[in-house]
Amino acid sequence: MPAGEVTFKIFDEGTQYHYQARGETYDSYEWFFKARDEYDSWVDKNTLLPNYSERSVNEGDYHIFEKISFNQAGRKMTVWRSPKRGDAEEKTEHAVQADCNDVLSSLYNLRNFDYGSQQAGYSIPFRIFMDKEEYPLKMNYLGKESNKKVYKMGRYKTLKFQPQVIAGTVFKEDAKMTVWVSDDANRIPLLIETPVSVGSVKMVLKDYWGLKYNFEAKN
Repeated sequence: MPAGEVTFKIFDEGTQYHYQARGETYDSYEWFFKARDEYDSWVDKNTLLPNYSERSVNEGDYHIFEKISFNQAGRKMTVWRSPKRGDAEEKTEHAVQADCNDVLSSLYNLRNFDYGSQQAGYSIPFRIFMDKEEYPLKMNYLGKESNKKVYKMGRYKTLKFQPQVIAGTVFKEDAKMTVWVSDDANRIPLLIETPVSVGSVKMVLKDYWGLKYNFEAKN
């Protein structure tokens, strides 16, 4: 059942990149569950680490608005949280280890590693800070699939991954998410399959524009 879509955008803002993601359920799905999520992250162009991030999550009866100021050099995060944007905020501070990402910036940061020259089984460690907590995770590289079919988009040369996920209300402890990205300089996510606590979800690329490199992965 088609449930919704997410649009990712990147804006060049001088010394920073502004990553943006907007996700919402389709009207035809909202009788079952309604979601309106917004993620924004401002990252340093040299390190690709975030300086500041915001997320507004509205999923069914669950609502949270969160702002995070990342002091990467001082290894300290300042968090402001409230039920919704505009409500009274609670401020807290948290010590972390070096090189910590928010959820959105981690997706872009992980695309810059040279996985194609590595053997299957290679993994990259990374850290995410969210919900006032730091999570050490790994991105596991599973190898290449040279003729992967993507629904309504054709076949592609791909790199296959299995990222470690954060167990909680969405993912179970042993959940295995699988991600296929284009095997070219763009590293576009083409297909994602994952079990969730209430079943399974598949995400497929619907459209793309403004790529920095030629899209050479399509067969």
